[in-house]
Amino acid sequence: MIADLCFRAVGQAAQTRKGNAKLARQSSPRAGRQEPKPEPLTKPLENTETIDFDIIELLFFSYRDFVSDPDAILAKSGFGRAHHRVVHFVNRNPGMTVADLLDTLKITKQSLARVLKQLIDSGYIQQKAGPEDRRQRKLYPTGTGRDLALALAEPQSRRIERAFDGASPEVRAGVKAFLSGMQNRQNSKAD
Repeated sequence: MIADLCFRAVGQAAQTRKGNAKLARQSSPRAGRQEPKPEPLTKPLENTETIDFDIIELLFFSYRDFVSDPDAILAKSGFGRAHHRVVHFVNRNPGMTVADLLDTLKITKQSLARVLKQLIDSGYIQQKAGPEDRRQRKLYPTGTGRDLALALAEPQSRRIERAFDGASPEVRAGVKAFLSGMQNRQNSKAD
């Protein structure tokens, strides 16, 4: 009986809220009026003192093309960009812990767990307990994982070398400095 009274009270409160919302919409000054559609803008965005759209577009297109070759290779195995990042960093840092990888990739445990499981089950990565702390999980590439990392890096390296063709060592150092400057710094937000 008490439960029936509670359910009725909740139902009545919900009906009251619905009625109040409908009444508010009907009595609104906009009720019945058609809002004018905004006019389409035909002038393109242009660079300003603080925004360089040309550089932004170059970064968009460069990234799109930079990842296109590895994307095609990964798709054959049912993998994606997250798999690429894991394979890359584990091959660059064999024995890194799962915690280190999480910190490097700035992703959640849940996001990493699925990708890592697929790579381990497919034989690209091995996971071993730490020698001092058995709870610590260390990650190592297998021979197949190393081959995959190289297959993904080769077309990207060819693209980089093509872009640097004829450039001086100073230009190469400048590009590295620029890309390093684009990364978020520890404990600070991007400007």
